[in-house]
Amino acid sequence: MNGVINVYKPSGITSFDVVKSIKKISGEKKVGHTGTLDPLAEGVLPICLGKATKLVDFIMSGKKVYQAEMKLGEITDTYDREGKIIKTAPVEADEVEISKAIMSFKGDILQVPPMYSALKVNGKKLYELARNGIEVEREARKVSIYNVNIKSINIPLAVFDVECSKGTYIRSLCYDIGQKLGCGAVMYNLTRCASGIFNIENSVKLEELNKENIFENIISLDDCLSNYPLLKVNEKFEKLLINGVSIQDRKMIDMVEEEKIYKLQNSHNKLLGLGSLTEKGFKIVKLLT
Repeated sequence: MNGVINVYKPSGITSFDVVKSIKKISGEKKVGHTGTLDPLAEGVLPICLGKATKLVDFIMSGKKVYQAEMKLGEITDTYDREGKIIKTAPVEADEVEISKAIMSFKGDILQVPPMYSALKVNGKKLYELARNGIEVEREARKVSIYNVNIKSINIPLAVFDVECSKGTYIRSLCYDIGQKLGCGAVMYNLTRCASGIFNIENSVKLEELNKENIFENIISLDDCLSNYPLLKVNEKFEKLLINGVSIQDRKMIDMVEEEKIYKLQNSHNKLLGLGSLTEKGFKIVKLLT
């Protein structure tokens, strides 16, 4: 069973809970998710099965779209409403000032990940340290906020859509907006509307999946890689690529661009994997056969 199921994760369970459910329903041993959604959050959570688990990093690399509800005037240790309130403050900003603060984060920004996250420091997950009362310095990371669309502001609540890069923490974004306004803020609700090519419109609710319909909800590996340009290879190049050889033949090199990943098919339309041009030539970066 190879492919991806675009699952709509409900609020109140972990991403790993979804993986366990899909394993049980499908009977497939190799199952993994593509980017953790917090228990509080709901929405798009693509689940990879079989050979598709090799593609997790490539599926995760696409843009993400979220709808966030932010509450001003509070700060919690988790940066969301499920955490312990550690500070409150009056919200003195008006709608115009709140709107400007939210929109000011559009573009490339440096973001410090929250302590309650799955990132590792010296081999330890941050949330494990946080649960033991340990806070460590986190290095700010560059993330991109491609677009922000404010849906409503009803103080102390604000709802806005965010289109962003992989690795963006909406909890941290809410926290930073609150800091800029001087009153603090927490992420109150979150829905992931899209992850790469996967979106809410073509998702399936976890509770609706069963042994009878799971196969019809599996998206093929070819379709999962539809955002990568297709490159057909002949039998000669196919054998070399599968054996890990970097091809320097101009017949291959002239067909591709540098720093671009291609979806590779043989002459019989069989998906071979993903390939890219390196300094040593064109080679497979992820073999799927």
